[in-house]
This record gives sequence, C-alpha cells and structure tokens, in this order.
Amino acid sequence: MSFHFKKRKYGIIYRYVVIAIGIIINITFGLIVNSFLNLPLYLDITGTVFVASVAGLLPAVLTGLLTNVIISFIIPNAFYFALLSVLAAIVAAYFVRYDKLHNIKGLIIYFIILALLGGNLTTLIHWLLLGEPQYKAVADLAHAITSTASNGVVFYLGVILVNTIIQGIDKSLASAIGFGLARFIPNKIKEDIYNSGWRQKPIPKEEIIASKIEGYRNTLLKKIIVMLVVVASSFVAIISLVSINIYFEDRKEEYSINAMNAATFASEVIDGDRITDYIKWGEDTSDYRDTQDLLQKILKNSQGVHYLYVIRVERNNLVYLFDMDTGKEQGYTAGAVKPIDESFSSYSDQLVKGEEVGTVIGKEGSEMVLTAFAPIKNSADKTVAYACADIYFGYMSKFAEEFLVKSLLIFSGFLILAIQWALSVTGFGLVYPISKITEAARGFIDSMGDQKAIDESVRKTRALDIRTNDEVQELYEAICKMELEMAEQVRDLRHYADSTAKMQNGLIITMADMVENRDSDTGAHIQKTAAYVRVILNGLKNKGYYAEKLTEKYMSDVEMSAPLHDIGKIHISDTILNKPGKLTEEEFEIMKTHTIYGREIMENAIGTVKGENYLKEARNMAAYHHERWDGKGYPEGLHGEVIPLSARIMAVADVFDALTSPRVYKPAFSLEKALSILEEESGKQFDPKCVEAFMDSLTDVKRILKKYNG
Repeated sequence: MSFHFKKRKYGIIYRYVVIAIGIIINITFGLIVNSFLNLPLYLDITGTVFVASVAGLLPAVLTGLLTNVIISFIIPNAFYFALLSVLAAIVAAYFVRYDKLHNIKGLIIYFIILALLGGNLTTLIHWLLLGEPQYKAVADLAHAITSTASNGVVFYLGVILVNTIIQGIDKSLASAIGFGLARFIPNKIKEDIYNSGWRQKPIPKEEIIASKIEGYRNTLLKKIIVMLVVVASSFVAIISLVSINIYFEDRKEEYSINAMNAATFASEVIDGDRITDYIKWGEDTSDYRDTQDLLQKILKNSQGVHYLYVIRVERNNLVYLFDMDTGKEQGYTAGAVKPIDESFSSYSDQLVKGEEVGTVIGKEGSEMVLTAFAPIKNSADKTVAYACADIYFGYMSKFAEEFLVKSLLIFSGFLILAIQWALSVTGFGLVYPISKITEAARGFIDSMGDQKAIDESVRKTRALDIRTNDEVQELYEAICKMELEMAEQVRDLRHYADSTAKMQNGLIITMADMVENRDSDTGAHIQKTAAYVRVILNGLKNKGYYAEKLTEKYMSDVEMSAPLHDIGKIHISDTILNKPGKLTEEEFEIMKTHTIYGREIMENAIGTVKGENYLKEARNMAAYHHERWDGKGYPEGLHGEVIPLSARIMAVADVFDALTSPRVYKPAFSLEKALSILEEESGKQFDPKCVEAFMDSLTDVKRILKKYNG
C-alpha cells in the first residue's frame, strides 16, 4: 500500500472528529448565547465556519445540517433554518478555499453576503411560518423605521433591514470565532483531512484552483450537477404533491363523516311534522328557539363544520327553516327564500323529490365546499326537508401552502448536502481520476518520438496510483499496462530503426564509394558534398526559407541521400570518367547521361521498397543536380522552383566542391574565387536562396574545407 493510502485513514478519522467538534460548538453557542442575551443572536454557525476552514465544504455542510437537526429537538422551528446554516457553510468554505479572506475587501464581501443571506432568509422563513417577525424587538424596530402598518410592504422591507443588521452582527462574530479556532489546528492535520478524500495521488489544491481559473471546464461534472438537481428537485416536488394529495383525501373522508354526523344529528332534533309551522311562524313557533339552541351546540361541537342549516327545496328556490350564526356571519331568518345556486343545481331534482343525496362536493366562488344532506321525515315517512352541514376547503389550501413551505425548507438543506456529497464522490472517484488519466494519455501521445519522454510519461501515469475499486481503476490499470507495453515496443522499434538506418547508410556509402573509386579525381567528394548539403539545409531553415518543405525528416532524407547524387556514373566508361583532358562534345553528351542512369537506378531501388522512403530525394538529386535555375541545364532543362529543392541544394554543394578541389584538368580554386563564382551564378545557375544560405554559413564551410583539404 502506498504512503498516501496508509495516511488516508488518519485523515478520515480527523475529519469526523472535526465535524463532531463543530456540532458541539454550534449547539453550545446556539443555546447558551441566546438564553443569556435574550436577543435574536445565536452564533450557531461558529462550528460550521470552523469546520469549513479546517475540513472543507462537504464536512461544513454536514455540520450545519446536523446542528439544526439536533437543536430542533429542543427548539422545533430550528429545523426550518437548516438552509441558512448550509448556505453559510458554502460561503465560508468558498472564501477559505480560494484564499479570499486575507484582505479587507474579501472580508467585507464575505460579511455582506452572510448578512444579506441571513437577513432575507430569516425574514422570509418567519413570515412564511409565523406570518410575522419571531421577536417583538425586531417588529418594534421595523415599526420605528417604517412607521407603517404591520402588513405593509414597507414594514416588510423594514424587517428585512433590521434582520440583515442583526444577522450581519451574528454571522460576523460567529465567523471571527470560528476562523480563530481553526488557527489552533495544525496544518498537517488540515492536509491529512484534505487528502483523505482522494482515491489517487492527491492533486494539490493550488493546481485545482489554477486549472479552474485558466478556464477549465468539466463537462461531466456539469452533467452530474444538472442531473442531481433535476432528480432531487423532482423527487421533492413529487413527494410534496403526493403527500398533500394523500392528506387531502384522508381529510376529505374524515370531514365527510363529520359533516354527515352533524347533519344527521341536526335532522334528529327537527320535528318533521312542524316544518310548515317553522317556515310560517319562525321564532314564534313554540319549540323554535330550543331547537335552534340544539343546532347551535351541534355546530359548535362538529369539527371542521363551517355552516349548519335546515332547508326545504322547491323547484327553483331554497326555503330556510334554520340557519346557524357562525360568529362572523349571521344566518338567514326562518322563511327566507333564496334561488338555487350552482352548487345545488346538479342535484336539485333529487332534493325536490326527497331522495337520499349524502355528501357532495361543489364550488362556491373560488373555494371548494363539501355539503352533507340528511333528510328530515314526517310521521308519514316522507322527506319534507334537509339538514345540511358545510365544510369549506380553504383550510386545505392553507395547509398545503404551509406543508409545501416546510417541506422545501427541510428538503433544501438535505438536497444541498446530497448534491455536495454526490459531487464529492463523483469528483474523487470519477471526474478527477478520469481527468488525470486523460491528461496522462495525452502526455503519452505527445511524447511519441522521444524515448526518454515516453518513459517519463509512463512513470507519471503509474504514479497516479488510482484506487477507486471500480471500473475507473480497471481502466487506469489497463492504460498503465498498454503504455508500458507500447513503450517497450517503441524502444524495440527504435533499436530496429537505428539498425536499419545504419544498414541503409552503409549501403549508400558502399554504393557511392563504388562510383567514387572509379573516378580517380574526386577524393572525398561524397563526404564533402553531404556536409555542404547539411550546411545549406540548416541555413535555409534558419532564414525561414521553404519552411513548409524543410521538416526534420526531409532534411535527414536529403542529407542521407546526398552521397548517391552521382550514382549514375557507374554506367560511364572509365575512359571518359578518368580522361585527364577536356571532354569532346560527344564525350560530354555521354557524361551527361549519368543523370538519366542515376534516376533509373534510384527508381528501380524505390520500386523494391514499398511506401514512402528517403530514396525519392536520392532520385531527385541524381537526376536533376545539373539542372540550372535559368533552365539551361540538363537532362530536362527544368528551371526555377520546378527543379526539386534537394537537387538545387546539391547543385550548389557539387559545384563548390568541384571548384575548391583539384582536378587533373585544373588546380583547386581559392575559397574567394569559388565564392565569387557562386555569387555570380546566383539566379542563373543556382537558386539565389541556396547561395545566400551557403554564404551566410561560411564558418561551417571553412571548417569542412579544412577537414578534407587540409
């Protein structure tokens, strides 16, 4: 096991210990400070800030949430403020992580954010749950500032202002204490806690921060965040709606029973034979008031029933016999006639006929109303009236709103914790390992061509030491194995290529020597021309000429092929090749054919080797090194850049060596004379850029001359 994974378990222990300490600090300050000061101050994020500073974001969020869960057993409403604690943890952890608290500006921004969060959320939660500020002192201050009614918008803004100031003081004191306590924790423990989450070689915090500052975009992490938010939010919404619907159905059944019981009790106290008297005489009927009192008691003792009344239903009207006062509204008097409204229209025919109706749900305005109908019968067992009990569903809406608010407040804290936990798990177990594997793979690809770089890339990949114990680790181990095997294969191929190159060079030199040994007048010609070719190639590259052409491979191919430029002379007879005097016209024409023979020899050689190879430039030089820039050369009379670049370079190198070397028909020219001839022929016989590159490299030219000519 690596050193990191041996130390990781200690970091995990430290993390849980720090979380426990943070919760204890929060609870201690939250309960004691408020009890002693009797002010809306809690300092209950002190431990959260402490944990954020020591252990980071996820432990801080967990600390804040668990604190509110535990305190809620003592102060029930504390549970609904978990969101505020969690958001404070996020702010504190962010400012600590990015070192934004080391200057006055950062501190001011930090305290302002916490004050605004605390002020707005505290006011909103109090208003949603209580309908007013929790503390009378806050309401009094808001009244003093705004001088308006307690339900006005200005008063609400005043409460926000007061709460913002109070929360600013509370959160500032708590943060100062929390950050102060964190200073007593050794940096070694903080580092162990930070490293405890890694399932690989830890990435320094500075490197992660720098990568994000430089514009690093983690698409996978973004997708995970979006997925978690959507899934969790949908889950909360569905659970809330289902819970409300279940509660609604349960309450509807319960209150249907209550309404029917109230209506039934009412029907039993009404004398069905006196219905006409109640309508005609009303309160003047002998037992009317006694019956009315009984009905009032039934209404008072019937849970959820808003209205209780007795009616007789006619074709188009309702005739009221009894209608109980509710305290807020006064009931209709006996004999009052009202037209049948929409809520009765769908079953009015049944009521007129005296049929059983039971309970029905209708709408009155924007509210739903449940009405229970209990028939009142006379002595002849005929339905002559109905006792009715109404329950309005307005209270259901209020419950739904309150339930939804409480659900959102409770679940929001857990939602943030779940998201942060999931991000931590996916970050340490998926995103960071895959990012590092990708980075290592790219480094391995970029190192191709350099064995040392390849070996170093393999070492770096293996040093990641990823141990996620899942498919990511399997992928990592497979890539490590693949890179190691590829590195060995590249090493073997390099050895093979080096051997092949040496063999090729040997064959080239052998072939060139065969020609040179037949020519008694060209001592070390192939070595010198090859050296001059390299000088010209480097000169052109340094000046930026023919940049698209002068790749490392091209330059290597040209230099390697240079000794073969006169390979065609193998077909020229010794008589002509070694003639001490000037050639005749006929002899010169034969000599010129060495370019054609050279091309044929090289093309035959190329045909035996499949694919791209360096002999193509050998063919170009053998065939065209006697072409002239002005088009007056041979064998084809090519001109300018139509002549292959390798041949134009060889032309300069070949002529310069011929000028500075002794021949049986002439002595060696001086360096100055040879250079003046090159300059004179620049733009005529030679490519001006090749001559310029040669002239600018005279130091190297002189070194070659001294080496071979002495």
